[in-house]
Amino acid sequence: MTPRDGSTPAHRPEPTVLQAALTHLQCLLVARRSRVNPEGVNWHQYDVLELLRARGSMRPSELSDVLEVSRQTTSKTLRVLKDLKLVQQMTVGEDRRELSTSLTPEGHRFLARIARGHHDVGRLAASVLTEGESALFAELCEKVAAAMESDQAR
Repeated sequence: MTPRDGSTPAHRPEPTVLQAALTHLQCLLVARRSRVNPEGVNWHQYDVLELLRARGSMRPSELSDVLEVSRQTTSKTLRVLKDLKLVQQMTVGEDRRELSTSLTPEGHRFLARIARGHHDVGRLAASVLTEGESALFAELCEKVAAAMESDQAR
C-alpha cells in the first residue's frame, strides 16, 4: 500500500516466529491486565501499592528512597492513588507536617484482585504445559527478562 503522500512505504521485514509469538503473548497479557486493572494503575503506582502492602505505613520520603525516585514523582503518584481511593495519608508527629501513607481497604481489594489475575494466568499456563515444559518456560522467561533488564540498564 502506498502512503497518501505518494512516497514508498518503508520496508519492514516479516517478524520471525519468535517475534510473532512474543508479540502475540504480550498483547494477550496486556489485554488481560487491562481487564483486572480498570483503574489504569501504572507499574510505578503498583510498586508503591505493593511496597505499602509488604511494609505497612510509610512516609513519602521513605517510599521515594526505597523506589529510588524523586520526591516529586512520589508526590504525583500518591495524588493519583489517593484520587483512586487506594491509599490514605494521615498526619503524624507533633508539627503535623509529616504524613504517613497506607493502603485503604479498597487498596487491599485492588491488590487481591491483581494477585488473583496473576494466579489465574499461572493456573492456565500450568494446565497446558507439562511439568518439564513449565520449568523450561519459567527458565526461558527469566533468561529473557534478565537480558531485557541488562539492556535497559545501558
